[in-house]
Amino acid sequence: MDVNDVLLSIQQELKRGTLVLAVLTQMDQPQYGYSLIQALTDQGMEVEQNTLYPLLRRLEKQGLLESDWDVEGSRPRRYYKISNDGIKVRSLLMEDWKKLNEMMFKMMEGLK
Repeated sequence: MDVNDVLLSIQQELKRGTLVLAVLTQMDQPQYGYSLIQALTDQGMEVEQNTLYPLLRRLEKQGLLESDWDVEGSRPRRYYKISNDGIKVRSLLMEDWKKLNEMMFKMMEGLK
């Protein structure tokens, strides 16, 4: 197997594992799908529509996001916003992320 193929596969796994937290960090203000894709892209995380929309529906089903339809504009849009439970989970995930990050930096010290 090609090293670049292996690297790409591992990078995709890492990105997939961080996407929930990345999305939750962007949801304090209501966002519709495309605006969220733009916000994530602006932060350096590119995500496909076919990845994001099922994730948004799953997070809403889990109670971490709430949504409302806006039918006022030229086309209806579903806006998502983080719920109270989502804020709690995001806070806990951020703590876990910081601990994991510190642990990984310790393990990588001295490696080239």
